[in-house]
Amino acid sequence: MNEVKYAGIADRVKALVMDSVVIMIFMVIVTAVFSTFEYVPDYAKMIAFFLIFFLYDPFFTTTFGGTLGHRAIGIRVKREKNPSKNILFPLAIVRFMAKALLGLISLIMMSVNKKRKTIHDHVVGSIVVYKK
Repeated sequence: MNEVKYAGIADRVKALVMDSVVIMIFMVIVTAVFSTFEYVPDYAKMIAFFLIFFLYDPFFTTTFGGTLGHRAIGIRVKREKNPSKNILFPLAIVRFMAKALLGLISLIMMSVNKKRKTIHDHVVGSIVVYKK
C-alpha cells in the first residue's frame, strides 16, 4: 500500500521563496526585452507583468503538478480525490488567488489537519504531497 506523505510548512515556504525568485527573474527578462524596443506602452508592460505574476503558479501547477519551486523541493500539488492527477487550470487559478489574498493566514490551517492542507487547498480540494 502506498502511503501518501504530505508536504510540511518548511518545504512549502522554501518552494514559495524559490518561486518568488523565479518570478523576479522572469520579470527582469521581460524588462530587458522591452528595453530593446524604442517605445513600449505602459499597458503592455502591465499586462506582461500581470500575466507572469498571475499565471505562473496556475500554469505550472496544472501542467507539471507544481511550480518550479515545488519541483525543486520534490513536492507536487494533486487532486485530493485522485492524487494521481494534477488540479484543473480554473481550480489552480482559484487556488492561487486564495493563496495570494490570504498569505500566511492560509498556512495556519496546516497545523490543525493531518493532511497539512492550507485554506487554499481546502477551497479547491487539493493536497500537496512529496513526489514518489
